[in-house]
Amino acid sequence: MIYRYKAEDICLEHIFECGQTFRWRPAKNISGDAGHPEVYEGVCGGYFARVSLNDGVLTVDATGGDEEFWFNYFDLGRDYGEVKRVLSEKEPKILEATKQGYGIRILNQDFYEMLISFIISQNNNIPRIRKCIEAICEEYGEIIPGTDRYAFPKPEVLAAADVSRLAELKLGYRCPYIVESSKRFLEVGLPVENDTAALKKELLKYHGVGPKVADCIMLFGLGRVDAFPIDVWVKRIMNDMYGFELNDLKGMQAFAAEKFGEIGGLAQQYLFYYYREM
Repeated sequence: MIYRYKAEDICLEHIFECGQTFRWRPAKNISGDAGHPEVYEGVCGGYFARVSLNDGVLTVDATGGDEEFWFNYFDLGRDYGEVKRVLSEKEPKILEATKQGYGIRILNQDFYEMLISFIISQNNNIPRIRKCIEAICEEYGEIIPGTDRYAFPKPEVLAAADVSRLAELKLGYRCPYIVESSKRFLEVGLPVENDTAALKKELLKYHGVGPKVADCIMLFGLGRVDAFPIDVWVKRIMNDMYGFELNDLKGMQAFAAEKFGEIGGLAQQYLFYYYREM
């Protein structure tokens, strides 16, 4: 299935390399040259896809998913030009960050996959996170027909997983978190709270989910773009740009809520990408 979309304010490298997703990687372009930044291959929703961007046209060649699914996945209904304009008006210091990461879009990803992925992400770097997630997919996921890639495991499979076997996949102390959080997801299902604070409180009940991981899950797995995850990079940003003490997380959250409001999560992604690239 091939779908094409006219898109603005989009760059695949920015989207797939900003830390919000871990199952996409650069692919060969049409001419056969490796490493072209605007051709990526990856897995989401149990589908394998090859996506490319050329002259403002996003092409998705996928094993499944309809036109609406991919439109929603890439958040193509949101005007990111307007987002960048509003953020820069609210806080002029963010202007350079929006230019650096001009093509970032927040992907609309599966909640359960984000729950487990960001539990795995704790005290981990992106290359290793990717290896861990691929290992767990190959061990517990179903192969996608016609490809050598695997879908993300179903919650009932990981809920029944043996912790010692997970440990063999180099998942470390996160192994029991993965099993227990999968069991809880099967018990309570998808969160339905409308209030962000109430939603975060529910997510913190999952084994291995702290404030930063909860914010990541809300932003990337539930589309709550007011969530403002604070990791090591963001602490450095807030210290460098605004003079916050590195342990003043409440102050940083209050500042983000005041300055960036309902699109704080988008501001976080521009800032994160900007500083990581620097």
